[in-house]
Amino acid sequence: MNAHVLLINEDAAERRSMKAAIEAQGHVVHISDTGEEGIDLLSRHRDDIGVVVFDASGPVTAADDLLPALLEINSSLPVIVEVTEGANELALDAVRAGAFDFLVKPVSSERLVGVLDAALKLHNVTQQAKPARRLRGGAVTFADIVTVSASMSRVVELGRRAAQSLIPVMLEGEMGVGKETVARAIHAASERGGRPFVSVNCSAISPAQMDEMLFGSQRSAANGAGTTGKFFEAEGGTLYIDEVAELPLQVQLRLLNAVQDGELVRAGQDRPVKLNVRLILATSRDLIEEVKSGRFREDLYYRLNVFPITIAALRRRKEDIPHLVRSFVERFSLEQRLSKTLSIEASAMALLTAFDWPGNTRQLENAVFRAVVLADGVSLKERDFPHIAAQVASRRPSGLGFVGESMSSSDPSAIAKAQAALFDRPPAGASQTVAQTQAYAAAAMANVIVSTDDAGNVRKLAEIEEELIRFALKFYRGQMSQVARKLGIGRSTLYRKLKDYGIDPDNPQKDAA
Repeated sequence: MNAHVLLINEDAAERRSMKAAIEAQGHVVHISDTGEEGIDLLSRHRDDIGVVVFDASGPVTAADDLLPALLEINSSLPVIVEVTEGANELALDAVRAGAFDFLVKPVSSERLVGVLDAALKLHNVTQQAKPARRLRGGAVTFADIVTVSASMSRVVELGRRAAQSLIPVMLEGEMGVGKETVARAIHAASERGGRPFVSVNCSAISPAQMDEMLFGSQRSAANGAGTTGKFFEAEGGTLYIDEVAELPLQVQLRLLNAVQDGELVRAGQDRPVKLNVRLILATSRDLIEEVKSGRFREDLYYRLNVFPITIAALRRRKEDIPHLVRSFVERFSLEQRLSKTLSIEASAMALLTAFDWPGNTRQLENAVFRAVVLADGVSLKERDFPHIAAQVASRRPSGLGFVGESMSSSDPSAIAKAQAALFDRPPAGASQTVAQTQAYAAAAMANVIVSTDDAGNVRKLAEIEEELIRFALKFYRGQMSQVARKLGIGRSTLYRKLKDYGIDPDNPQKDAA
């Protein structure tokens, strides 16, 4: 499998060594000693280059600057980052930001070739899978939103209500939580479902281009070029403006006038035309803070924030993770034309559930896609998610494993560390008794809530809810505001539930788990 590889490295000797190892596999190597030159090479050969390897240890090729620039040119391109020994956090940050893998210097030829082969395999399959994924990505309905969590079910309920009107909708949430999916579902369920859904991401456009992108520009005599503008492209349908907080103030003013007046002047015309566009906006920022800081117009905020819908981060609704994983595995198995849908082992599912997913659903989807493409068996295992395992392991307290892993009661120090990690208390002294040790073991595993009773039947929801509330009271030391916030309920609801379960609200820790 001959491929084109872009190698960005400031060290001439290292460049020559890596180039020789890559060319020995029959690949074509493009070399650059600076990040700027590498970006230029990728821009000119974006259809040919199948993988990029760059050294992030030098000041000129810093990962936090170069990696986003490379992925902006080709978001599906596997990028391999090279770091110095001991720079584990830099490597993990790069992976979180979208890098395919990392290499620790000095890099052996075997390790380099192995990582390249895996990256090229993923790239080739990704290119072949694009048509299938686009076919599925047509009309998105609320039925396509996979969820069992109360918070996401509420989002679906609010979305269905929003679809019945034409008022502006503001979708709030971190990047990757699925705001565009919800926007498309609202559009599909509305009376405009058969009309255009036009999307524009303000974070991907330079401020100087935003006005033209939204409202269009006049065809010039010099080059004959002109743009229609997203507002006019969405005529009769829905315009989805992602990261609306990125709009410059002058564009915000023009947007405000369009919303207030319900009309716009087309480029090259004198008279305004009536707008027939439904607006759905999205932001990953706190717009109230943006208003306070003067970066977002207050009058525009109140015009657009008519029907706000907040989508919780994936780490706040981990009960959705197993269902999302199974859905992704089934879809990607089908897209890769596998003879049978891959299964996923319990340890792998526990690993994915333990991770906090800073990139939310989008990051989870990409991780599962990579695992399915590179899988060499009939099931996905922990080893198929190496980067996730590395990050979870780096954050896992010593002596505390995944749910389902055993913890020996003969190791007091490990149990004490687990206890300290769970409840933020210092470990007990070496002279602790057997009873104390057993207490620590019980506390360490207290975050496991059993879903079935002794007879194998599913337990009542109220019983599980009571256990979770008692554990939260202990975990957060009776701080009622924090307990309510972490449980996703209001303080008044929390106090009512305490009363229902016979827990003294004046001394909640007394009855805590």
